[in-house]
Amino acid sequence: MPPGLRLLIPEQKIQARVRELGDRITRDYPEGPIYLIGILKGACIFLADLARAIERPVRIDFIGISSYGTGKTSSGEVKLTKDLDCSIEGADVLVVEDIVDSGVTLNYLVQVLAQRRPRSLKVVALLDKPSRRICPVDLAYVGFEIPDAFVVGYGLDYAENYRNLRDVCVLEEAD
Repeated sequence: MPPGLRLLIPEQKIQARVRELGDRITRDYPEGPIYLIGILKGACIFLADLARAIERPVRIDFIGISSYGTGKTSSGEVKLTKDLDCSIEGADVLVVEDIVDSGVTLNYLVQVLAQRRPRSLKVVALLDKPSRRICPVDLAYVGFEIPDAFVVGYGLDYAENYRNLRDVCVLEEAD
């Protein structure tokens, strides 16, 4: 493990939980397809594993939204950096998020997507940090609830580093 990191959730535990979430989503959506909308860049690894764990037809698209920049705290300003390539009107949509922190970004995104008239719109998050919540968000599926710490790995980054780690780790010191 790189220096300055402390293991929080090991790869084996993540993979087991992703399979459980996939099974639950498969049961909750007996008729496909399900649109998985991944929030770039952090959710891409979680989305790939989750899509393979769902035993229904899935369609995948990505949306880019940012409120962080290169720092460890949210700027509070939300901006859309990449829009969807397909229409979600009349579709069952699951927004796939890596981590829900303040809820500001996700709240904004859910409002934007709801205006596109999907049949259903729910959120699946790998990590939930409810102690930091500012805006309420409804999470239909959660992988793990975590304490208030800055985490990296399994898609999550600090200044574009650490996304490729297989575990979720606490970043104890910044570069």
